Amino acid sequence: MTIRTAEEMSTAAEPTRGPAYWYGGPVAGARLAGRLGLALLEPADDWLVRLPQEFTGREVRVGTIADARAVERPTFVKPPRDKSFPAAVYGDGSRLPADLDPSTPALLSEVVTFAAEYRLFLLDGQIVAGSRYAVFGRLDPLPLDRTGVIAAEIAEFVDRLVASSGVALPSAVVVDVGQLLDPYRPGHKWAVVEPNMAWFSHAYAADPARVLDVVLQAAGPRDRARPQDLPFVRH
Repeated sequence: MTIRTAEEMSTAAEPTRGPAYWYGGPVAGARLAGRLGLALLEPADDWLVRLPQEFTGREVRVGTIADARAVERPTFVKPPRDKSFPAAVYGDGSRLPADLDPSTPALLSEVVTFAAEYRLFLLDGQIVAGSRYAVFGRLDPLPLDRTGVIAAEIAEFVDRLVASSGVALPSAVVVDVGQLLDPYRPGHKWAVVEPNMAWFSHAYAADPARVLDVVLQAAGPRDRARPQDLPFVRH
């Protein structure tokens, strides 16, 4: 398997010999996918929106920057997948960057507080690697297998999510989950933060070898893609 940087692949006189795999940004990935014969798997833009609220713990809707600009209360606004603008809580729609195309897709979410957030690398609906990555919004990586009972709670939550949501994901994907701090009730509730492309996700403190297993399936040769994954191939 040959590994090259995006710059090397874009300027090389000959295509990469042997199967190619991608780990990097979506803009370069989309530019090179056809040339390299890649199938880059990604969750649907509205996957989070279509989840039952028992798994999101908050109201989330999909819209555009134009919709976000019309919002008059604090709202968490983020791109569905790409990092095309900063994901943040905006006091109202006027606080969004002025140069954004009004048609740019956006997720608009009720503002909540996550006590801790965890990144999970999934293959066929099973967690194969994971890491805590933030505590109250501050970077604080810790391998999932060192979180004790938390790892068991996360596994149980993901099992319920996969079995009950009825909303499909690619066979290889990243799902971020968190402990949702509820000011009106003691304790924490597990909720999905967001899904991500495995080939564009930081591993934090997760086992890199297991992360690689997920990335290779999420961003490998198109002719090896599973039929059920074809609807999730980035175009």
